[in-house]
Amino acid sequence: QVQLVESGGGLVQPGGSLRLSCAASGTFVRVIVMAWYRQAPGKQRELVATIPNIGSTYYADSVKGRFAISRDNAKNTIYLQMNSLKPEDTAVYFCNAAALHQQRPWGQGTQVTVSS
Repeated sequence: QVQLVESGGGLVQPGGSLRLSCAASGTFVRVIVMAWYRQAPGKQRELVATIPNIGSTYYADSVKGRFAISRDNAKNTIYLQMNSLKPEDTAVYFCNAAALHQQRPWGQGTQVTVSS
């Protein structure tokens, strides 16, 4: 069974940066559009960014210009560089396929807390 393991979260002050990683146990991440999602307390999971193998990345308006998604297919890993973090970025961050029918079981996610 494919596993998705997110890491890199933590506590950071407003304006700070974090780099999240998502390691997949299978190679499926190399051929499909991958995405980062987040879920804040009491809210539904939302799409943050997507990255295809070829083509343009997508960012939610709330993170555009501050976050950058990338991929290393040789390592079956997806990254999310987060800069200029704000308290409203506080959430558990997950990775998975962008398309619903291609999604694998969700991992544990990684907690990001932005607070002074």
